[in-house]
Amino acid sequence: MALTRAMLKGMGLTEEQIGAIIEEHTNVTSSLKDQIKTYKTDAEKLADVQKELDGLKNDTSANDWQDKYEKEHKAFDDYKKDLAAKEKIAKVKAAYRVLLAEEKIGEKHIESILKVTDFSNMSLDDKGNLVDADKLKKSIKDEWSGFIPTTETQGTNPDNPPENNGGGQPAGQLSRAAILAQNYHNNLYGKVKES
Repeated sequence: MALTRAMLKGMGLTEEQIGAIIEEHTNVTSSLKDQIKTYKTDAEKLADVQKELDGLKNDTSANDWQDKYEKEHKAFDDYKKDLAAKEKIAKVKAAYRVLLAEEKIGEKHIESILKVTDFSNMSLDDKGNLVDADKLKKSIKDEWSGFIPTTETQGTNPDNPPENNGGGQPAGQLSRAAILAQNYHNNLYGKVKES
């Protein structure tokens, strides 16, 4: 229901009172209309802001920094673990190389053996020695015995002794000392026979 002059006259108000009421009513409604315009403009902006907010929620690039951080952090941890594993294997390999040399494996075969050996089950103790070194030595002797050179010292065969020809000279040749000794002997005994 609208506020009109006729309605106010029907209430028994004077012209001055009606004018004051209408003027005040106009001021209030104008103020309310201005507020409505402001709210309507803000509401239209709100739709745009809501669209932008929804776009940001759906935009994965806003969360990419966290994903990148987690990926980089995981890659760095994996790199450190890989580096530590390689360092451990290098130390185990060096200790196993020493063990192979102690077991008299030929030097030219050690590299070949190291290439085919699985070091993942080997570990070092606090002093840097291989754990279960005795078992490893036994397995080296069992598995790689073909690479351990054997040296045997044989005496002379008593059935066929070496030829003794006076100081290691070839047969039929005498050393200078042997020739001189023989001449001396001949001279000494030859003179005795003549007398």
